[in-house]
Amino acid sequence: MRARAPGKIVISGAYAVLEGAPALVAAVDRYALADTALAPSFVTEEVKAALGEAPAPWIDASALREGGRKLGLGSSAAILVASLGALELAREPALERSALIARVLSPALSAHARAQGGGSGIDVAASAFGGVIAARRVSGELEVSEVRLPEAVSIEILVAPESASTRELIRRVRELEARDPVAFDALFAAQVDASERAASAVGRGDSRALIDALADQERALSALGRAAGANIVTPELERLAGAARAVGAAALPAGAGGGDIALWVSEGLPPPAELSGFTHLPAALGVPGVGLVG
Repeated sequence: MRARAPGKIVISGAYAVLEGAPALVAAVDRYALADTALAPSFVTEEVKAALGEAPAPWIDASALREGGRKLGLGSSAAILVASLGALELAREPALERSALIARVLSPALSAHARAQGGGSGIDVAASAFGGVIAARRVSGELEVSEVRLPEAVSIEILVAPESASTRELIRRVRELEARDPVAFDALFAAQVDASERAASAVGRGDSRALIDALADQERALSALGRAAGANIVTPELERLAGAARAVGAAALPAGAGGGDIALWVSEGLPPPAELSGFTHLPAALGVPGVGLVG
């Protein structure tokens, strides 16, 4: 049985989601493919955490990489969700998508958190549900709702010159929290506020307010990174963000930052011809989540 699950981009709420703020996440049309008829050539730690000694399916996640490097599209979550989806469909081929999501989501969230030592779970939710979701952690549980981006908003995905280590960036941010909690609280408050405003703007269908909130998140993430000694907003992205603000757009990390991918968010304005080393990544947003490959 073959199943696939999409990768994701984090539009809003990176880092702030760890403190209970809402994140906006979109599934992208680059997929991890799982096939239970084939022996795996590798098994990720997340899949091992979910299956233990049980056989894992074969996986192809090449679409979530480019030129041998990771893109920051949530490949570990997509691989896990696709693997569990393929196994569930092998047991019950006629399983409807909603039932498949219900069976896959909880074990995938648990396994991903065990393998990675925590995390928000938003990448797992995006791979399972697909579409565009708003996700918030409440009392230790991830609450997810489907949302629609304002029609006037366009989002372009840009590949940064370098890959990033999300774990290292989060480690440095947590070290700042332990070292200087007052500074951490003030910096995080700005990020949380901008994340709340972004989610509210999406709920109202307000494209201008969403772009403004995302531009504020870039500034908040840049300040957080400087204080933590973490290169969350790289110099290349800072230059691009300045060009975006000058034309009423926003450019920001698509997640934890430090490289990987960035977003250009506007009301239909293309990014500048000079992208400071970034390259375009063609991808459609809001695609369906985990499902059968016919």
